[in-house]
Amino acid sequence: MCTIMHVTPQAVTTARDIGATVRARRADLGLDQSELSLVAGVSRRTVHAIEHGKPTIQLAALVAVLQALGLDLSARPRTTARSERSEP
Repeated sequence: MCTIMHVTPQAVTTARDIGATVRARRADLGLDQSELSLVAGVSRRTVHAIEHGKPTIQLAALVAVLQALGLDLSARPRTTARSERSEP
């Protein structure tokens, strides 16, 4: 499970979830895709692809966009009923 941290932690499970988070944060900051691409050092086409949930986006590009938006990306183990039972 990945979490993009902004104001409140929100788990994302798909590239579309990440894209929606990026699009919302960009809008909150009053940036258009071209402005974000300049700040992040990626193409506008890359920003568009991220926002539309392209699953094959390069990780480095995604991280650059998230950093430009003041977002953090983290990964942590999922908590499931089975894993909870097996923990000491």
